[in-house]
Amino acid sequence: MTPTCGEILYDFLTPTGYNVLATPPGWRKMPAMNLADARTAVIHAMGRMNAAHQKPLFDEWVLIKLTPDQGAILAYEGPRVDSYKSRFQADLGPLRAEMKGQLMEAGDFEFTPHAHETHFDACIRLGPAAYLICNHTGKTMTEIRQDPLWLEAQKHFLNLATKFRDDPLT
Repeated sequence: MTPTCGEILYDFLTPTGYNVLATPPGWRKMPAMNLADARTAVIHAMGRMNAAHQKPLFDEWVLIKLTPDQGAILAYEGPRVDSYKSRFQADLGPLRAEMKGQLMEAGDFEFTPHAHETHFDACIRLGPAAYLICNHTGKTMTEIRQDPLWLEAQKHFLNLATKFRDDPLT
C-alpha cells in the first residue's frame, strides 16, 4: 500500500510523530502513560514475577519522580509503610552508586548485586523523571540470581522495562 503524503510527513518530518497540518483526521498516537496506568502495570508485572518465582521476587517497590529541583515518592508497596521514608536516601545508596554516570533512557534498568536488607536492589527508568525502585528486604540480587526460578521471573521484569521504553511515564 502506498503511503499518503500525511503518513510520510508523520513518519519523517515531525520529531513527536504528530503534525496537525499533515496527519489525517482521527489518526493520532495513543496518549502517554499516566501515573495510574504505570502503577497498574507495575502491580501486574510484580504479580507475574512472583508467580514465576513462586515466592515474592521483590517484596517492596517505590515509584519516584526525580527532577533537578526535587524528588517525590509517587507510590509505595511493601512491608515498611511507616518507616521506608526515613531510610530512603540511605537505602538508595548502593543502587545510586551502581548507576552513577549512566545516562539511562526510559526502559533502561540496573541491578546492584550486593545490596542487603533494606537497601534497594533494582531500578527501571520509567520516563524522563520517573523511576521504579525494587527491593527484596531479605535477599541480595546475588542470592536471588542463584535461584533457578529467577530466569523465568526476569522475563517479566524485562517485559515491564520494555513496556516503559515503548510508552514512557510522563
